[in-house]
Amino acid sequence: MSPIPRRTVIKAAAIAGAATQFSWALGANAPTATAADDTPAEVVWLEDGGLGQAPGSTFGVPWPKGRYAAGTAFALAAEDGTDIPVQTWPTAYWPDGTLKWTAHAVGPDAGPAAKYTLTPGSVAEAPAKPVTVDRAGGTIDVDTGVVVTRIGKSGSTLIKSVLRGGTEIAKDGRLVLIRQPEISEGDQGSDKWERFESVIGEVAVEQDGPVRAVVRIDGKHRKGSRQWLPFSIRLYFYAGADSFRMVHTITYDGTQEPGQNSGDFIRGLGVRFTVPMRDAAYDRHVRLAGETISGKTGFLTEAVQGITGLRRDPGATVRAAQVAGEKLADPATWDQRVTTRLQYIPQWGDYTLSQLSADGFTLRKRTTPGHGWIGAGGGGRATGFGYVGGAGGGLSFGLRDFWQKHPAQLDIRDAHTDEAEVTVWLWSPEAQPMDLRFYHDGMGQDTYAEQLEGLNITYEDYEPEFGTPYGIARTSELYFWANAATPTAAVLAGQAAVVRTPAQLAAAPAVLHRAGVFGGLFTPVDRSTAAKAAIEDHLDFLFTYYKDQVEQRRWYGFWDYGDIMHTYDPSRHQWCYDVGGYAWDNSELSPDLWLWYAYLRSGRADIFRFAEAMTRHTGEVDVYHLGQWAGLGTRHGVQHYADSAKQQRISNTTYRRYYYFLTADERVGDLMHANVDSDETFLVLDPIRKIRTEPYTPDRHALSIGFGTDWSGLASAWLTEWERNGPKAEKAKARLLGTMETIAAQPNGFVQGSGLYDLDTGRFAIASAPVVGVSHLSAVFGLVEICAEVIDLVEVDGFKAAWLDYCRYFNATKTQQAARYGSNFGTLLLFQGHARLDAYAAVQTGDDTLAARAWSKFYNSDGYVETATTWKTTALAGPDVLVPGGEAAWVSTNSTAQYGLAAIQNLALVGDKM
Repeated sequence: MSPIPRRTVIKAAAIAGAATQFSWALGANAPTATAADDTPAEVVWLEDGGLGQAPGSTFGVPWPKGRYAAGTAFALAAEDGTDIPVQTWPTAYWPDGTLKWTAHAVGPDAGPAAKYTLTPGSVAEAPAKPVTVDRAGGTIDVDTGVVVTRIGKSGSTLIKSVLRGGTEIAKDGRLVLIRQPEISEGDQGSDKWERFESVIGEVAVEQDGPVRAVVRIDGKHRKGSRQWLPFSIRLYFYAGADSFRMVHTITYDGTQEPGQNSGDFIRGLGVRFTVPMRDAAYDRHVRLAGETISGKTGFLTEAVQGITGLRRDPGATVRAAQVAGEKLADPATWDQRVTTRLQYIPQWGDYTLSQLSADGFTLRKRTTPGHGWIGAGGGGRATGFGYVGGAGGGLSFGLRDFWQKHPAQLDIRDAHTDEAEVTVWLWSPEAQPMDLRFYHDGMGQDTYAEQLEGLNITYEDYEPEFGTPYGIARTSELYFWANAATPTAAVLAGQAAVVRTPAQLAAAPAVLHRAGVFGGLFTPVDRSTAAKAAIEDHLDFLFTYYKDQVEQRRWYGFWDYGDIMHTYDPSRHQWCYDVGGYAWDNSELSPDLWLWYAYLRSGRADIFRFAEAMTRHTGEVDVYHLGQWAGLGTRHGVQHYADSAKQQRISNTTYRRYYYFLTADERVGDLMHANVDSDETFLVLDPIRKIRTEPYTPDRHALSIGFGTDWSGLASAWLTEWERNGPKAEKAKARLLGTMETIAAQPNGFVQGSGLYDLDTGRFAIASAPVVGVSHLSAVFGLVEICAEVIDLVEVDGFKAAWLDYCRYFNATKTQQAARYGSNFGTLLLFQGHARLDAYAAVQTGDDTLAARAWSKFYNSDGYVETATTWKTTALAGPDVLVPGGEAAWVSTNSTAQYGLAAIQNLALVGDKM
């Protein structure tokens, strides 16, 4: 019963690999599903339009504890009763061994139905054209029943060939990297470029059908003897599909020193294919998508050798056929004034569409290298999709979030020759080189005391050599279609729509709520009373405001897209994008959780996509994946990696769990698994080194780890590995339960604040004396959510009581705190956000006074309270602002995240006590 699919690993140096399967033995009394339990789960498309031209869709569904045994079969049916082929695998288990989450994949057979039902206990329908994987030869051959893709096992070519009906549509799929070793300053310079290509290190078949197959390729970029910039590529194939999806991740391991103009500057980063061109030049076609406005996508629609618009007319039928991408009739049937002069009509072999900002793209073409380019148009925001080929077949290609993650570019080269070349640039070589150098020199902040002084003015925790990008990562998504002929305009528009917004099936909010997952801290949206409706309006206001601010403030770019800003400067009518720790938010106070809980209860597609972009960003860019700080994230700052606070609270697995379980995304699964051993990072870096007053040297058997922001990140990683039954599940389970037991055994439980942790035993030492160590930050980085989950899952003596005590006394009076613990908790903040702790304790203890206090703190403490200026925006225009728009100067991301979580959880827990 393995949620991690069988994985055949093929080394470049040793082709023969061994299949590995992880198992988790069930107890003899594991519950089994019964007929009475077989409640179908409703599944719907996230956006209207269904699957469209997408290769397929993968989605997750939760199940109530004890409902279905491991190995339970599932079947999917459309609303008209049609059986849909579906592939199923477990992604999480309850502690009793029953299924907690399952993942399901469908291919083109899913059709256009508006909704589906997933029924346990049935045999899944087999696909008409199952996807198969053949590992036997020199390549890994994946056959969808329509397209065969041959994947390399070694060398520089990732995809050797893509064939449809025996015709080779594309070949030599590889990665390309352009390095620029120096950045010129001023108005003079002579830039030198070096080109690196992919080299395969390891290949793994992670799934092999019958509906879905996944192949992972890991390696680096190489030129000569140097290899750098590790990549991880996953290729996704679905039964019956004529396309495949690529998930492309790079991890930066170069050097860029502040104050220096030399280093590893990326000038271009892309994916490249060769496309055979067999047709006559007038039967070769180029399509490049422009802007999408009101759901309609514009296209450049041209032939390599165009016969429209000429001085002589070949004939209306011929002209119409070329524009439609159809194979033309024999030129002998055309107007002979055109036919006899074909050799004089130029052939346009090269096209480039570059998107260097969020607001503008340019398109140009030329005949051949060495000749001038001519402008072919431009616009605002290109879709990031193109096609090159002919009547005998061709390749469609696209990059998701093309303009949002600018600078990006699409290149077609040599389309007039026997082999065209397509490059999808994730970083356009026409842009400025990727400059990741730290943005200032520290201004004399050499000692901790001086750095703390700097923190007091700019709120940036600076430390020399800590503002490094070494180890950060970025993931991109690409799509490729192998077309038997040049697609019609409608098909091209459908393919472009997939690139823009991939088809996603999703379990309905009622299904998510009924399963009792994520600690039971959410309920579906409810506007049944005026008070509830008012809170729902406020939640809608806050989400809409941030969505609009992303657009107004242009929070876009390769490294930035998905994040939001932390603090607003009303004097400049601008977010503090340039003020230390007030700039990028980097998950501070858990906006990720606010967004995911908002989605879980509403099922809104716009919230899902916003949270998806944030999860992709914060899990990759704000976290180190290589080097000494691997497993740690970086606190908020002007650059995502600028702050010297490298902590668990940012790499927190809790922020990734929702997207993983809803989509079964393997890349996010990698990120969560990588955190299992992140307790080792406390040997490398003391998170409170600058403010610690007592002498402290990291000791493997006595590491100082906080019970709040530190433990919540560790606990979520351990819980996730355990319930996923990952390769370190037993270790993770032991550490989770061991730390829960030893937190509960502390003299003051969670109020103790921290403990000395032994890396070898995975337990905290029990303190000899009680201490009050409470911070208003302890519970606001996922601790509330992780405690609710683990308390619901397992019973550990004293743990629930210790957590309920913390919940009961944080918002208590200082007199009440002192009476319980001997001293009060000192000066605290975030009472509104902590109202959800009162609500949780109220439900667990049946204490209505705590329920009343939850609403009192929610409405009448700090955070967002009803005033004449709240819950509205002020229009901005004129010389005071860069672009017109709106502002809500009272909004801060800290308060938004905590208000959102308190509102959602209070409504779920004590909504009947308002």
